[in-house]
Amino acid sequence: MRAVTTRRILIGIAGGSGSGKTLVARNIVRELGSDRVVIIDQDSYYRNLEDIPFRDREARNFDHPDAFDNDMLKHHIRELLQGRGVEQPIYDYAEHRRLDETRHIGDHLVFVLEGILIYVDPELRAMMDIKLFVDADPDVRFIRRMRRDLVERGRSVDSIVRQYEESVRPMHMQFVEPSKRYADLIIPEGGHNQVAIDMVRTKIRELLRERSGAIPPPMERARAV
Repeated sequence: MRAVTTRRILIGIAGGSGSGKTLVARNIVRELGSDRVVIIDQDSYYRNLEDIPFRDREARNFDHPDAFDNDMLKHHIRELLQGRGVEQPIYDYAEHRRLDETRHIGDHLVFVLEGILIYVDPELRAMMDIKLFVDADPDVRFIRRMRRDLVERGRSVDSIVRQYEESVRPMHMQFVEPSKRYADLIIPEGGHNQVAIDMVRTKIRELLRERSGAIPPPMERARAV
């Protein structure tokens, strides 16, 4: 087997909270097939806060780069790109701590890393083959975030608004928005922007040709539709 067949692909998807990163990532999975691609969520690598009182956990700034265990994330990405499996943490957003169980991620051809701050760390950026930034209007992002936090994370409206005003918006302006300059492609409207998705698909096909010498069947079927 030629060495190029072992070279895996890392795609970064950044953007503000509620911008539509997850939909873009899912569209990539649909194009490639779940047997070839897996999504890695930066939020899973929040630092474990179980050793501090719950009230202090709630007061933490979860939108600052220091909120993440970047050393663990980078280590796991390196392992995955070398074909070795990892045990990804599972984060409890309601309790602001890691659960005892983990999620096993095995060998895949393509890894999609999504998160608001994945472009802040230059070492992490350097590992990426494609860097995408999903753009959306602030009001759209806020509404999506509120719906998610109410339904999925058990937050109150007051806590969501307070967090948005005190940390989400300031950190977006300080860290997330400036990181847009590192992107290879900026995608307005997220996963609903079919032209941008088609461009990403074409680039992935080129990388797959370079590294495996063949086009995976699911990609051929997606192109023919």
